[in-house]
Amino acid sequence: MKDFFQPLIFWYHSNNYNMPWRKTKSPYKIWISEIILQQTQVKTGKKYYIKWMRKFPTVKKLASSNIDKVLKAWEGLGYYQRAHNLHFTSKIINNKYNKKIPNTYDELVQLKGIGDYTASAILSIAYDKPYAAIDGNIKRVMSRLYMIDNKKEIISFSKLKIEKNMKYFSPSDINQSLMDLGREICKPKNPKCLICPIHNYCLAFKKNKISLFPPKKIPKKTPIFNVIVGIIWLDNKLLISKRKKDGLLGGLWELPGGKVEGNESSSKCLKREILEEINIKITINEKIGKIKHQYSHFGINLTAYDCQYKSGKIKALAAEKIKWINYKDINKYAFPKATLKIFEIINNQT
Repeated sequence: MKDFFQPLIFWYHSNNYNMPWRKTKSPYKIWISEIILQQTQVKTGKKYYIKWMRKFPTVKKLASSNIDKVLKAWEGLGYYQRAHNLHFTSKIINNKYNKKIPNTYDELVQLKGIGDYTASAILSIAYDKPYAAIDGNIKRVMSRLYMIDNKKEIISFSKLKIEKNMKYFSPSDINQSLMDLGREICKPKNPKCLICPIHNYCLAFKKNKISLFPPKKIPKKTPIFNVIVGIIWLDNKLLISKRKKDGLLGGLWELPGGKVEGNESSSKCLKREILEEINIKITINEKIGKIKHQYSHFGINLTAYDCQYKSGKIKALAAEKIKWINYKDINKYAFPKATLKIFEIINNQT
């Protein structure tokens, strides 16, 4: 099949999608943008990227910042391990590499949070080196172009095909044009084939089999957990707890509580969890509200109750730290998105 890169790159330059990270060749800025975009749509990613660069414009600034400040900047993006990895790796780059992002594949993939895709994106976009950065968009484009239905084959074939053509075209242009094509034209559902700049090269389009490529994943049934949390007050102060850094949502602050076990009631669950987590007894006043939230592998039905401290000496039995704060100061702390939804309900009630 005749190579399609020339018309694709012409289309890419003609459209010139305005991304803030495309105005630079800074390896640091490209690294940050790629990590943000791993699980985030571009529209949302832009806002976070701009905010991030105001707070952490350099590797040195990021490395010297407190992890709580980093998590607060990441608040709402989810997959918080990405923020932890950025912070950890920035310290390595700052100390070991004299604040410069490595420019070799072997060095990059040794850094926490940087795998094949991110290393290839940094090398191709920042350093113009011939590495194919195969993300979900590119896999979908290549699967349809060549009617490849084997997942492993899509990756190996794409790398070979793309990197061979990087002798003739800019590696940065090739990777980013394919990413843009997958995002804007060759979409998972309702692709815009008729205005695709390379549909004449696409086997799946010619054979009217676009819907068959790439092969569909069989969706897994995700468990749903009922979780009860307490808005616990003492002398107009709110009690929050910090999650242990090595677990899910590590390092974030939250409202104390936990999963309902068996057939126990909400009040019994909340009293048990509070005693187990922070060693105190509470009085439950009224229900604040209920929200639903979906994580990558499970969902929760989260119910919050207004509570009052009753007795007991507070101990961080299942948390890294416990703190009493003024409610007006909640914006100073990083919370999971589900907790932010509860705060929205409270704000709307006052």
